[in-house]
Amino acid sequence: MDILSIIEKKRFKQVLTQAEINYFVTEYTKRKTIPDYQAAAFLMACAINGLNNDETFFLTDAILHSGKTVDLKSVPGIKIDKHSTGGVGDKVSLILTPICIALGLKVAKISGKGLGHTGGTIDKLESVGVNCNLRGNEYLNLLRNVGAYIMAQTDDLVPADKMIYNLRNATSTVQSLPLIAASIVAKKLALHTDYVFLDVKVGDGGFCPTLACAKELSRIMLNLFKRFKRKAIIHITNMKQPLGRAIGNAIEMKASIDFLNGNYESLEIKDLIFDFVADILLTVKKVKTRNEALKKIKAVIDNGSALKCFDRWVTAQGANMPLIKSNKYFAPAYTHEIKAKSSGYINYRSAKSVGLTSFYLGAGRLRKTDSVDYHAGIFLNKIRNEHISKGDLIATLYSSKPISLDSIKHFINNTEINHRPIKSESIIMAVLK
Repeated sequence: MDILSIIEKKRFKQVLTQAEINYFVTEYTKRKTIPDYQAAAFLMACAINGLNNDETFFLTDAILHSGKTVDLKSVPGIKIDKHSTGGVGDKVSLILTPICIALGLKVAKISGKGLGHTGGTIDKLESVGVNCNLRGNEYLNLLRNVGAYIMAQTDDLVPADKMIYNLRNATSTVQSLPLIAASIVAKKLALHTDYVFLDVKVGDGGFCPTLACAKELSRIMLNLFKRFKRKAIIHITNMKQPLGRAIGNAIEMKASIDFLNGNYESLEIKDLIFDFVADILLTVKKVKTRNEALKKIKAVIDNGSALKCFDRWVTAQGANMPLIKSNKYFAPAYTHEIKAKSSGYINYRSAKSVGLTSFYLGAGRLRKTDSVDYHAGIFLNKIRNEHISKGDLIATLYSSKPISLDSIKHFINNTEINHRPIKSESIIMAVLK
């Protein structure tokens, strides 16, 4: 068996065997006998000609078993994993995790750093000093003692995924749905949680541009979870507009803490969080009705128990709590206010473009090795379909360095004020099981 014959086979749209896929993953990521240019050719052939259900399963299995898996059976209670494909202003995991802890669940999660216009949960947590580089039994102790952990991917957990993803990112093969599904599902399977809840974003601010794309990706992932005998539910959610008002790192941590204090960033993000957690509670049979679930969610926010769970969780992961309590962790050196030149109803033409403005301000990175400005970001004083009068504040841009005219123009050119509200769409577009 050799890589050239495997590449040729896939180039001519032939079906690969499990042995051939195992050979590629092992020789490229473990023994390193396959050079990047041949691995890139293989991935491109897969991206162009696709992988069937069996091939995708074999690839997922090979990636999963390229490293160790984490057995959580020794930790009592219902363990869940929640994952999002990423979007602009997506701070759902930061809010959902302590709410779930307060409701008696355990949350185990591997997250990533942000790339391009989408933010990363790890960056947001690190902006307040949270240590996400967990090792050994640290994450098991956190799960047992405080009810949750969010950690960065380690070298011994699905290491093949890290190598293959980096090559996909460098060779424009990221958008292949089978490759995406194998990458996501392998990371979720590496943690032996009882349930997996996925959030697939639709719209130019997220991963899938269309609902059809999101449904197909969800179908592939659900098929994989079933074959691996893992319970999973997928929410397909709207990312045609930024999620909430805060976009960045420390600014999204601030918005998350505000939410847990009962100061909801927007009705849209409140509805998403409440509905998402309600579906989790119904799925794990913690409640019998949606109305009961919504009441329980509201109660743990109103009585402060969700916030207390947040404090215990991030403190256990090394957060700078004096800094958080002082409310000085978000302290940008430069700000720029953008005001309306007319009256009407605000709209942002592209969620991705809003995310790119945040990226230009320093909140994002082009490569995983780049540093980010934790204080850079945007606060949308007005979000879609809110009425604004001439001279009112549309948004405020933040950065640790002087804000360029190009960044200001980029944001303004993406903003429009209409005579009437545009048609709104549901935040949760579909739920698949």
